[in-house]
Amino acid sequence: MLFGLGGLDMTKWYDNAIIYQVYPRSFQDSDNDGLGDLRGLINRLDYIKSLGVNTIWLNPVLTSPQVDNGYDVSNYYTIDPKFGDMATMTELIEKAHQLGLHVLMDFVLNHTSDQHPWFQDALKSPNSLFRDYYIWQKTDNGLPPNNWGSFFGGSVWQEHPTEPGAYYFHLFDKHMPDLNWRNPEVREAMIEVAKFWVEKGIDGLRLDAFIHIAKGNLRQNYPTDSTQPVVAEPMFANLPNVVTYLQEFINELRKINADLFILGEGASADPNLAALYTRKTNGRALCDAIVSFRNLPKKKKTATSLSTTLQLPQPEVLDVASLPVSIVEWQTTLAQTTQPTLYFSNHDLPRMATTYGDPQYPTESLKTLATMLYLQKGIPIIYYGEELGLKSAELTRFSAFQDQTVTDLEQQVPEGQKQAVLKALSQVHKTAARQAMSWDQSSNNGFSTHEPWLRVAPASTTVAQQESDQDSILNFYRRLLRLKQQPAFAIGDFELLNAPTSVIMYQRKSTDQSSLVITNLSQQEQTVTLPHKLTEQPQLITGNWQFKERELLLGPWASVVFVSQHL
Repeated sequence: MLFGLGGLDMTKWYDNAIIYQVYPRSFQDSDNDGLGDLRGLINRLDYIKSLGVNTIWLNPVLTSPQVDNGYDVSNYYTIDPKFGDMATMTELIEKAHQLGLHVLMDFVLNHTSDQHPWFQDALKSPNSLFRDYYIWQKTDNGLPPNNWGSFFGGSVWQEHPTEPGAYYFHLFDKHMPDLNWRNPEVREAMIEVAKFWVEKGIDGLRLDAFIHIAKGNLRQNYPTDSTQPVVAEPMFANLPNVVTYLQEFINELRKINADLFILGEGASADPNLAALYTRKTNGRALCDAIVSFRNLPKKKKTATSLSTTLQLPQPEVLDVASLPVSIVEWQTTLAQTTQPTLYFSNHDLPRMATTYGDPQYPTESLKTLATMLYLQKGIPIIYYGEELGLKSAELTRFSAFQDQTVTDLEQQVPEGQKQAVLKALSQVHKTAARQAMSWDQSSNNGFSTHEPWLRVAPASTTVAQQESDQDSILNFYRRLLRLKQQPAFAIGDFELLNAPTSVIMYQRKSTDQSSLVITNLSQQEQTVTLPHKLTEQPQLITGNWQFKERELLLGPWASVVFVSQHL
C-alpha cells in the first residue's frame, strides 16, 4: 500500500526537520556546578550540527523551583539562573541559526508552579483577581470534589492550607496547579507569554501536555470499584475544547511567525487523534506534528516474582509482530494531514538501548532499529546520547529517582532485595534516562569536573571513543541522517512491502530517486524475496548479507538500504 505526500505541501522548513532533543541539565556543564547549562550547549553546537540534524528541541530552561525538572514554571519571562540568563539564551538562538539549526522550545501551558505569582496571589483570598486563573472547587463534607487521580499519585485535588473545603486541581504534582483555560484571561496571558518567546527568535514550540487543557465535569466521579483515586483520562484528556483553545492560541502566534513549528505532545493520542490535531482549518493545522507515546507497539517482558510481589513497573520490548500493522496505521491515518514523528525514547521514557536493544547484538540491533524507523516517512526525534547507544543509568539510591512513589516503595523492600529492585527500576524509570552526556574519558565523562546532579557510574562509551571508529554507532547515525536528507527519504512516497515475520521492508520514491529499505529485527537469519532485481550497490549496511538476483539473505539484526537515481 502506497502512502504519498500528495495531500501535504511540504514547503515549510519543518517538513524536513530532523530533531535532536537536548535535556539541558544533563548535556554539558560550563561552570562546573554539576548541572548542564545553556553555555555548555552553545559550546557543543558544532557537535550537534555534525550529526546531520537541523533542529534542537530544548527541554525547559525557564525559572522554576525544579520540583519537576522545569515543568513547574514560576516565571515564564526569565531563564532559570541554573541554566544561564536571557543574554545567553539569545546567544544560543543566534549561534544556532548561524549554523543552520532551528530551536524548538518546550512550552508548559497546562499548569504552573505553585510559586508562580499568579498562584501565590490566588492563595491569598477567594476574591483574588487570579483565583480564577486556576481550577477550584468547594466541598463541605471533608472530601475532595471527585475521585480523579493525579498522574503523580494520589488525588488531583489539594486542599487550601488555610481555607477548609477549598480545593485546587493538579493533574501532576501538587506543587503544579492546573491553569483554568475556560478563563479568557488565562488564554490571553498564555498567548502573551508565547508571543514573547516567538519574538525572541524561537522557531517553534513543543506544547507540553496540551491535550489536558480542557477538563470535564469536576463534580463527576469516574466509574471504578477502587476506593482510591483513579487516573480518569476520559475526564481530562482530548476533550472538544482542547481544539477550541488551541486554535485561538496558535492563530495569534502565527500572526507573528507564519512558519512557527508547533509540535504537540499528545502522550495518549492514537493516529486518529493525531490526525485531528494536525488537520488543516483555513489552510493551517493546529499542530504541525504530534508526539504520541503510542508511536511504537510494545509488549511487557515476562514478569518476575520480585516485580509481581512489589508491583514494580514491567520493562517493555518492541512488539515486532505488531509493527507492520502499527506502521500502516500511522502512515495511512496521517497521510493527508502531517507526517508521523519517529522516535524511540525521550526524557519521559527509558532509553532506546535499554528498551529495544538486543544484548547479544548490542551494536547491530541499534543500527538496524534506527534504519528501520528513521528512513520512514516522518520527522525523526533523536534523544541526546542515543547516537552513542547510551543505556539508561543504573541508579544506586532510591532518592536518586526523585519520585515520591519510589520513596514510598523503598519502605516495602526487604534489605536483601534493595539492589535488585534498584536495578529493575533503572530499566523503566524516566530519571534513569536523564544521565549526563558522555563526551570523553576525563572526569565524569567530560560533562563536568563537579559531581553531576545525577550521580551514576562512568559510561562505557563516549563521543571521543566513537569519533575515530568508522563502524561506531555515532558515525553510523551520521551516515543514516545524511541519507535521510536525500529526496527519496525527505519527500518520497512510502510503501510497506510484504516480508517474513521479523523483517520490515519498505520503498520510498520521489521524482528523482527510488529506495528500498530491508531490516531484520531478529537474531535469526531471514531470506527475503525482493520486489525487483537489484543492480546497484547498497548505500547503508549493518551486519551480514548476501543476495542473488531477487533473493536476499539477511544475517541477525542486519539491514540494507538501496538507492537508485531516476535518469
